[in-house]
Amino acid sequence: MAKQSFHRKRLTGCLWQIVRVGLPTYVLIILIMMFIETWLVYPMPPRHRGDWEPSQLEREDILFESADGTRLFGWYVPHQNPRYGLVYCHGNGEHVADNAKVVASLRDELQASVFIFDYRGYGKSEGRPYEAGVVADGEAAQKWLADRMELETDQIVMMGRSLGGAVAVASASKLGARALVVESSFARMTDTAQQLYPWLPVRFVMRNRYDSIARIGQYDGPLFQSHGTNDEIIPITHGRELFQAAPTEAKKFLELHGLGHNNVPPPTYRAQIAKFLDEHSGN
Repeated sequence: MAKQSFHRKRLTGCLWQIVRVGLPTYVLIILIMMFIETWLVYPMPPRHRGDWEPSQLEREDILFESADGTRLFGWYVPHQNPRYGLVYCHGNGEHVADNAKVVASLRDELQASVFIFDYRGYGKSEGRPYEAGVVADGEAAQKWLADRMELETDQIVMMGRSLGGAVAVASASKLGARALVVESSFARMTDTAQQLYPWLPVRFVMRNRYDSIARIGQYDGPLFQSHGTNDEIIPITHGRELFQAAPTEAKKFLELHGLGHNNVPPPTYRAQIAKFLDEHSGN
């Protein structure tokens, strides 16, 4: 009996030692992750990367302001006879200068005048990124293109990839859109982060939440959504959850078989977007 009591006390002491040392360490790790959250959510590429003067792309360099006065930079790439005005919201690890080929393809294959811009803190845009600011930047870009093309904001096609998909959803949910195109994006950023860091209480402490599920419920226009079946960063199940939450009946979900998060889509991909736009929001 005394031996059992001794072993019980010893086990209790060991457990207390683990808690006494482990709990402060765990709390410290949480605090460190909270401190570097901005860097993790917005891994801004160096400004010198990419081609800021692409000779093959006819464009205008545009300076405009977000709602709080933050000065932003973008490219306006006009089509001679546009059927659509389109705002493209890029992913969190790229900037305008990485996307010359993407923008040219959107202009030509969708017959659209395209406006691509950098969120605050990215590329040549000023400021530091955070959710409310980045969402406001997307709205400012949509308003800028609508003014430039003499359209209402709800006549602009909003398109975004990954984080940009969440920005496009947020802007369309507030300002409306002629159509919404979402590529490889999430239902909630907190869900994706929780999957990447399952040992952290992400859902409770994360500041940048990007709850696209809640926002897309306020948008009832056409929705074209695509996702790679082998997406290693944002699982396709997250994309499907967002798609299912969209109240519109004019929607299409395209599985890109075998593609990961950053793989180039097949050559026929944008033709499928063009077909959807023709069917659901064409002139």
